[in-house]
Amino acid sequence: MARQKITVTRETETGLNTHFRVTGQGEITRGRLADQVEAGQHEGYHVRRVDGRRIIASNPIGSEADNLG
Repeated sequence: MARQKITVTRETETGLNTHFRVTGQGEITRGRLADQVEAGQHEGYHVRRVDGRRIIASNPIGSEADNLG
């Protein structure tokens, strides 16, 4: 499965991403995307729990050049 493009479309004032645009699906909520990621529908992404919330994150690619520094 090819990695689908996922972009943030809305966030709260504190920076919590709440809505995403997924190729072929339009805009979806964080909860719906988290369900899809947990079901294995989005290669290259995983879900973390932060303060009881499910947060979508891309998997590390193993390149030092791609890391924040």
